[in-house]
Amino acid sequence: MNPARCRILAVGKVRKDWVKDGISLYLKRLPGLTITELRDSTPEKEAEAIRQALRADELPVILMEQGKTLDSVAFSERLSAFGAQRLAFVIGGADGITPSLKASAAWQLSLSPMTFPHELARLLLLEQLFRAQAIRSGSPYHRA
Repeated sequence: MNPARCRILAVGKVRKDWVKDGISLYLKRLPGLTITELRDSTPEKEAEAIRQALRADELPVILMEQGKTLDSVAFSERLSAFGAQRLAFVIGGADGITPSLKASAAWQLSLSPMTFPHELARLLLLEQLFRAQAIRSGSPYHRA
């Protein structure tokens, strides 16, 4: 996974400074990866904004509770399987993702069976993207 071939589409703004600090740290470690923030609204309006923000060459990876959970090594392997394909990780708003947007996903991913605020989901996803890169490069960051 090349971070420059991934981006995050996230509904809502990050308000907590400690979360902003963590996000900033991982964005520095993943050069080229970007986050596009979309405005909070109704799930239908958010879905439309997500569809408009998706590039034609991106596969949407929708984060949702009902998605597939993977351990960090399997997540790294799954990312590698996409090769040079561009991925857009989508984090919805507080009221979730519409069924039609879920159905359009190339991959439905769950970070955990637990529910997290969108700010924490963003930070957790960034950490796992960094960990996946560390696993592939053999870095000691991931100690399994």
